[in-house]
Formats: sequence, structure tokens, C-alpha cells
Amino acid sequence: MRDQGFLPRVGAVDGGCVTPPRYDVHGWKPGDGVFNAAAMAAYTVRLADRVASFVARGDFVVLLGGECSNLLGPALGLRRLGRYGVVYLDGHSDFRTTENSPYVGAAGGEALALVTGRGQDDLTDLEGLGPYVRDTDAVLLGIRDDDEYVADVERARIPVWRASRISENPTAVATATLAHLTGAAGAGAVDGVGAGGLDGFWVHLDVDVLDAAVMPAVDSPEPGGIGYAELREVLRPLVRDPRCVGLDVGIFDPDLDPDGRYAAELTDALVAVLA
Repeated sequence: MRDQGFLPRVGAVDGGCVTPPRYDVHGWKPGDGVFNAAAMAAYTVRLADRVASFVARGDFVVLLGGECSNLLGPALGLRRLGRYGVVYLDGHSDFRTTENSPYVGAAGGEALALVTGRGQDDLTDLEGLGPYVRDTDAVLLGIRDDDEYVADVERARIPVWRASRISENPTAVATATLAHLTGAAGAGAVDGVGAGGLDGFWVHLDVDVLDAAVMPAVDSPEPGGIGYAELREVLRPLVRDPRCVGLDVGIFDPDLDPDGRYAAELTDALVAVLA
């Protein structure tokens, strides 16, 4: 995306790079918890430092790269600053826990669960600030109709709009999402957290929300996703809402895009939303 000129096309200043740890799964076995959790926790704190510093000075942040556990950094950083929601735009619910699965492993499949406080304390309660996002302050958009864990998301009373619904009317879904977050903002304090309601929200974008026909360069390409037109229509009202403080983009794999075609299309879509 950088090679496609993303930064100058959206008028961005380069915020640098927070280098992630090596993805070390050596010796892991089922029942050990999340892969590489100690290194991931240390990285989350460093990423939180960077994101929180930008948001605190009023910058809108775009975080590029990696997989869905990257959301832990912004979630922790924003929790330091106040009460923030998350719009989780993803082809999967990422709500796997030891309550609904024999074991956990890759944090990318657990990211929404982790940021809402479900999972091991060394990832969900860093600095004693968990959960980073309340269930009432989360929205899930873009999952496929057969998602394995959607019933658990719905039991948590996190609103869900599936990809099929977004395809029917993306603007209506964005409007409903913002209305939900407005309602959450008016909910006031619970357990001493977020005394004034929502201070803002973050958007998480896993590009496998897109249909495999238009975005195969991901680790789990699946049919039944949305197209670029729908992505632009649902994202634009969200990121242009004054309460939105940032966006992370993940799961795109350049190794699966040797000629750069999919990077170009993804970049064009995000430029159309952000520029």
C-alpha cells in the first residue's frame, strides 16, 4: 500500500513503524493458550504508546499491516485515554474462546473476544485496564452467514450486521452502526468506567470482509463477502464521523499478490474513503 502511494494520496504524515516480534509457535501445544502471548503483550504496549500519543494530540490514525491481534494495541492505547468503542469490520467474528472451543491459539481468531475481555489476563488486562472495549461499545460488521461463533457474539448483545445485509444496503448499516454508538455514548458510567459515555471509536478492517473473488490475497479467502463499492459506502460515514479516531487495516498478504493488482485496488478504495 505504501508502494501504491497511499500516504501522499490521503495527505498523511508517516507515523513510523512499530516492529512486531517474530511469530514464534515453537513448542506450543493445545491448552497452552494464545500463541506467542508474552511477545504479543509487549508489542501491544509499544503499539499502544504510539497510537495513544497520536490520538491524544488530535491526529486521525491509520495503522497498516499485520493480522487482527494488531487491534489490541489501539484498544489498550485508547482505553488509557477514556472510553472508546470499536467497529469490527471482518469476514469472521474472531470470537473464539475456551468457552466455545476446545482451545485457543492464534490471537487473530480471538481478537474481538480479547479486546472485550474474554481470554487470558496477560492479553486482556494489560495495565489493569481490561476490558479495553465494553460489549455495549462494539459492533460487528461483515461476517459470513455461517460464522461459527456468531451466536456467542449475539448473546453478548454486540450488534451484528452480516455481509449479506451490508450488500443489500451499506449506507443503512453504517447509519445503524453510528446510531448504536450514539446510544452507547449516552449510557453513562458503569462500574466507574467512562464517566461521560463514549469518547470516540476505532474502526478495525480485516480485508477478508471482501469477497474472495475481489480479494483472494488473504489467509482465509471466502465467498459471500462484500465488494469494493459496498466497502466504500459502509466505511465512508464511519471514518468521517468526528468521533472516529482511527482505522487499522490487516490480513492483506502481499506474498499472495505478486503483481500488485490487489494492493492497487485496496489502496484505491481506501483513498476514496479517506482522502
